[in-house]
This record gives sequence, C-alpha cells and structure tokens, in this order.
Amino acid sequence: MELTDWIVILAVILMTIAFRCARMPAGWSRENRARRLAGMRMLVQAACSLWAALLIVARCVFALDGLLGLRPTLKEVLIVVGMLLACGCYWSVRGSKLLKSRRLFASC
Repeated sequence: MELTDWIVILAVILMTIAFRCARMPAGWSRENRARRLAGMRMLVQAACSLWAALLIVARCVFALDGLLGLRPTLKEVLIVVGMLLACGCYWSVRGSKLLKSRRLFASC
C-alpha cells in the first residue's frame, strides 16, 4: 500500500472517533464533558499509536534501510512496535472506560 492509502485510513479512523464521541447533551456538567473529551483524546492517541505500529511493520520491517542514516535492527523495530501496541491498547481501554457514563450509586 502507498503512504497515501495509510493516511486515508488514519483520517477515516479519526473521523469515526470524532463522530462517535461528538454527541454531548446540553445538560451535562463540566465534569462529564471533561471525561468525555479525555476519553476521546485517549481514543485518538490509541488510534494514532496502533496506526503507527502497523505502518512501521508494513514499511520498515521489509525495508530496514533506515531514516537519516540510522540502520535499526529487526529486534529494535519489533521493540518499538511492541511499545506502540502496548500504549495503544492501554489508551484504548482507558478511553473507552472514560466514555461510559458514571454510575450514580455504586454497589458495595
């Protein structure tokens, strides 16, 4: 796939997150709005992180020529991809928890 295709995929993912998280009722408190925006921000971070990891796997693993004279080994590339995937998964879980409405009464 060309780089343009990767950028279009990222744009579609970010637009999907924006449309999913955009609806906020007018009667919500500032705390609920802040939680919703923080959740949306974390989902955007997760999408960008997972997109970057997939882009690195697709483009760099097969062409380890490097950027600016750097020549990373396969092990270094896989470590970076693993870190990006771990961060993306963490942000995705945290963001989805922030998007859920808070319980009014918690059971003990």
